[in-house]
Formats: sequence, structure tokens, C-alpha cells
Amino acid sequence: MAQYRQMQPDLRTHQPPVSTGYRVGSYKPIARIRRAGKPYSRRRRPVIVLTLCLAFFLAFLLFRRHSGQVLDSAIDFEKSNQTLFKLSRELRFGQGTKAGRDSSRYWDRDDRRRDQDYAEEDSQSSPNLNKNTETQNNGKLYNEGGREELGLFKEDYDDEDVVPEDEYDDGIDAQDDMAMSENFNKKESKGVNLKANKDLHEIGNYSDNGGNGGGKKGKGHEKKSGLKKKPKKHKFSGSTCEMKFLNSTAQLVEPAPNNKFSTFSLNYTESEEKHNDSAVWEPRFAGHQTLQERETSFVAHDQTINCGFVKGPDGSSTGFDISQEDLKYMRSCHIAVSSCIFGNSDRLRSPFGKTITRLSKKRVCFAMFLDEMTLQTLLSEGQLIDSLGFMGLWKAIVVKNLPYNDMRRVGKVPKFLAHRLFPSARYSIWLDSKLRLQSDPILILEYFLWRHEHEYAISNHYDRHCVWDEVVQNKKLNKFNHTIIDQQFEFYQRDGLKRFDPSNPNKLLPSYVPEGSFIVREHTPMSNLFSCLWFNEVERFTPRDQLSFAYTYLKLRRTNPSKPFYLNMFKDCERRSIAKLFHHRAEERHSNPSESMR
Repeated sequence: MAQYRQMQPDLRTHQPPVSTGYRVGSYKPIARIRRAGKPYSRRRRPVIVLTLCLAFFLAFLLFRRHSGQVLDSAIDFEKSNQTLFKLSRELRFGQGTKAGRDSSRYWDRDDRRRDQDYAEEDSQSSPNLNKNTETQNNGKLYNEGGREELGLFKEDYDDEDVVPEDEYDDGIDAQDDMAMSENFNKKESKGVNLKANKDLHEIGNYSDNGGNGGGKKGKGHEKKSGLKKKPKKHKFSGSTCEMKFLNSTAQLVEPAPNNKFSTFSLNYTESEEKHNDSAVWEPRFAGHQTLQERETSFVAHDQTINCGFVKGPDGSSTGFDISQEDLKYMRSCHIAVSSCIFGNSDRLRSPFGKTITRLSKKRVCFAMFLDEMTLQTLLSEGQLIDSLGFMGLWKAIVVKNLPYNDMRRVGKVPKFLAHRLFPSARYSIWLDSKLRLQSDPILILEYFLWRHEHEYAISNHYDRHCVWDEVVQNKKLNKFNHTIIDQQFEFYQRDGLKRFDPSNPNKLLPSYVPEGSFIVREHTPMSNLFSCLWFNEVERFTPRDQLSFAYTYLKLRRTNPSKPFYLNMFKDCERRSIAKLFHHRAEERHSNPSESMR
């Protein structure tokens, strides 16, 4: 068969045409023709695929690494919150008052660490304890039977969840505080950190028994689930009551002194001399009251008792010094509304102006007691003070030479001793610095005192009504040294304190535990005596005034059966209606976790 050649140019080398042979019938090209403009495309294809795979792999690694950092950040955030919380609740025994008293703000370790740091044997010889308060029971410091009884009673509370900050911590609405609200909104943009700590707070990680805290499933997970439901448990506590205030103060007439109130002369110890038989003695703000003097002071008769402001032998001040200008202002008050901020514990909250009538603005003194550090802080935050020393409605009264290192104890002075600070006042209203007054003071006096002829008014606690409950709660939350709480509780039991019986139709009080942030009183002799007695109990034992209220009232009534004390213990929902509750500064940091992480 004939063969033929076909001449074709070589496209790869651009050489002159060469013959390309084809075998007849097969038609297979000897050399393949490649398209111009795409040389080596098939060789590049594996490289491109490999590059893309490598890029995806690197992206995947970066994603995993970033996710790990976020997770580690959340874990570190949780651990750091726990660490900060533990540090903020660190036990600091022995850093109390100038007179060797004990601080109330840092008794927050668990029982095992507390017992290691402060054993019962050490407490008997500790100079920080008032020897007059020690009671003996066959050589033992405690009434063991009473402790066993308290232990059995405590079992009812072991399974209950605990609110970490149980100091009037009901119905807090921090968003109503504009300064705090703006700060919170700035921090809200933090996103994941804010949400993480919010969830952490909701599961009760700040409580002393806050589960395993590690997010593990199982028993710890069940505990957290239970704690999430805890706020619902006290949801009722945020309710308010409808109160039938008068429409106006225009027609109100201050009542004449009530003849049914007990009358006697009450004088106060101005100074005291050093006891020669005492090796270690130093002047104290509350004086040195013996147990016999304490017992006699409960008798409502003409007497001179210790009630703070006791000077030293040479007339030297023991603390709570106020300028002459402020003292002159306080002596001019007929109705006093007072509060205090010591140690930068709170923001300044002015009374709600729209509810304060012109009559109250003219006749009522609004006195805010501050230490110098707090005043400087308020001024640095933009608070304005005028030439007369007023910050809005509040008259800023600066206290120097604080009588105690424990700011909680310092705050008890204006809280209980308003009749000493305002000697010419007939009435006084006290509110904690966390509260903002929402109602007119004169209408409050009419509602709580004048309408039903009472001389002292305080609300009951929103949840607990028995001192046994309050002792358990204070120890569970480590509100103060457990040993001193036990001493106080055992002392009161020996002196006749019984459990609260709500079914008893002859009970003198609707509750043995007050919500002590709001007090209304007329400065009658019996009201003043009760205030002095209550202050002395707080000074002698612990500043947890809810522990000593019922004992002081019941002993006063028992000691003076023919001289009644007209105390109005009203519903706590009424207190909520007249005063708005806010966070302390420390609680604001817990609410704004990103700020606390600075």
C-alpha cells in the first residue's frame, strides 16, 4: 500500500515544517499539538490544588487556635473572677476598731479555714474580745447544748441556696441609678466577657457553697441548675404595698406630746476616769460598761447611761468629731432625715425631689454624714457642693477622727444615736445609704407614728423572722467571726431569748428580725433608751444589728412591764414603697464584671 507524507510546521519550536508520518488505517499522531498561550497548565494544576489545600489547612489551624484562645479566655475569666471574689472576702481578723474591736467586713472564709485561724482556745485569751462578754459553762466557752440545738435547726437551711450579699439585698434595680446605668451600657459592648460573668453570677458562683464552679456535669451541674432558680424563690420580696398617705401636708398639724408615752429623765455619760486596777486601759467611744451597769441600764427610770460620745479622763475626744458650724446646724433641726456614707461604700442619692413638699424642704433637715475620703471621691465624680455645704437637699456633714476602723460600726453611730446628734429634734428618719427616699418625710411621720400613736417604727425582715434563722444565715454567709456570734447568741439564750413563734397570739412582735435600713422615731425617753441599749449591744458584740434587735426589745419590755414601748413593726413591702434600693459600690463591681477585671 502506498504511503504518503504530510508536511506540518513544528508549533513548539517554530521550526520549518517537517514530515509527520501516519500509518494508514490507524490515524494516530506521532506528536501532539499543544495550544499556544497555556503552556504547562497540567503541570501547574497539582501545585494549585496543593496550595489551596495548604491554605485551607492553615485557615483551619488559625480557627482552632482562635477558638482555643476564646475558650481559655473564658476559663481564665471565670477563674480570675473566683480569685477576685475570694480575695475580696478574705478573712482579716484583728483589724477592728481603735479599741481592739473586730472588723465585720472580711469574715468570709469557710469554716475550716476560719477555725484554723481562730480557734476557740485562742479566743478565750484574745485581747480583741471583751472579757465581760465571756460566759462559762463548766470551763467551756459555749453552751454545747445550745450549739447542738442550733446545728439541728441549721439542717433546715443546708439545702437552701444562699444570697451572697444578704445585707438588705432585696429588689435591687441598679438600672435606676443613672451613673451606674451609663457605666453598664459602656461595658455591655464587651460581649462575651460580660455574658460569661452574668451567667457565672446567675448560677450562684459567688455563694459560699457555689458548686464545683467548673462547669462539669453531674452533681455540680445539678447544684448550679438549682441556684439559677434561686432569685425566683424571693421574688415576692420585691413587692410593694399600697399606702394610704395623706394627699398633702398643708393641713397637717404636729401632735402635742403624747401622755401615754413613758416619761423619765435620761442623761448620758460624758466622760469616764481610768480604772486604777486595770493594767491595760484606753478611752473608748462607747465607754467601759460593766455587766452590772448594762443590766441596770435596761430599767426605764431616771438614770445616766453610756450612749456613745464618752470622752477620756482629760476630756479628750474618742471620735466622731464634727465642726462647730455643722453642730450648730444639727442643733437647729426639729425633724431630721439622716444617712451616712463611710469608706466610699455608696454613691450619693438625693431624695426624689418631686415627692418632697415645700413644707418639708423648709422644716426638715437632710443630713448626710461623710468621712473626708468619701467627700473627696464624691467631688471628683462631679458632685457639687455649695457655699453652705449642701449637695442638693443633703447637708454634707464631714466626720473626722472615726471611732472605729470598721466602717460598718462607724455607721451605727448616726443610725442609732440620732437623738445625740440632733439634741433639739423631736423626730428623726434614718435610711441606709443604699436607699433613695421616695416619699415626703412629714407624710411618713404621720403614717407610721402619728396616725396610730407610735414612738418607734421599723419594718420586719422580708424573709427571716426568727433570730435562730438569722444566726444560721450570718454564719453561713460568714458575715462576722463565728466565735463571737456564738458568744452573743449563747449569752442571749441564757438571758431568756426564745424562738419566734408565729402562732402565738400573745407575741409582742410580728417578727424577731428587722429589716434595719429604714427607721422612723420620735425622740421620747423610751425611744431614746431603746436606741442607746441597741447601740451598746452592737458595740459590745457584733455590728450585725439584726441579731440583737429582738433581745434588746424583749428585755426592755420584760424589765419594765408597767412602762410600754410603743413600737410599730410594719410590713417590709411598705418600706419598699417609700424608699428605693440600689447597689453598694462593691456590688456594682460584681454587676459590671468587665469593670472589676481592670
